[in-house]
Amino acid sequence: MSDPQDKAETPELTPEARAVLGRARKSFMVSIGLLVVGLIAVGGALVYRASQSDGKASADYVIAALKIPEGSEVVSAVAADGRLTVTYRLGPLTSVRIFDGKSGELIREIPVVSE
Repeated sequence: MSDPQDKAETPELTPEARAVLGRARKSFMVSIGLLVVGLIAVGGALVYRASQSDGKASADYVIAALKIPEGSEVVSAVAADGRLTVTYRLGPLTSVRIFDGKSGELIREIPVVSE
């Protein structure tokens, strides 16, 4: 059997060393606590955003087809605020057409001219 006296005893910590270790433990606990709170906040935000998808955005746009002049080239198309804005080029002429997102009706056509 081994003798308990054979093991080297660890020396007792000084009060300064205990104070340093106490501050380190407190700092560690505060930083871990902040990390956990941050992760819970991010997780909560993700769950909230996922549960709020009610499909309203897709209901604003139900256009099946748009009419632009034959032979024209679409430069861009942007969907915003329930409207679809299409910029197209037909030869040297560039125009912008704004369509209603639900009915597909042409609201306005704006020719783009050079200054």
